[in-house]
Amino acid sequence: MNKHFEDAWYYARRTGKHLARGVREELDPVERRLREATGREREELTRLERWRRELRNTETETADRARHVVRKARRRV
Repeated sequence: MNKHFEDAWYYARRTGKHLARGVREELDPVERRLREATGREREELTRLERWRRELRNTETETADRARHVVRKARRRV
């Protein structure tokens, strides 16, 4: 295939991905309001929300463990 066609296909796919992402971003607040109005809120979390929650939990666990180790070390000294 000609290099120009390969470039065109690349940019067409890239444009489609950006367009889909942009539409999702623009319609997300509308979807949220409609779900609240109809009482059909989303129960499942998005992948990003799950990742953020897991990260927060990991940070909290790590801080708790560090405090525990410091207390333990202070008692020994």
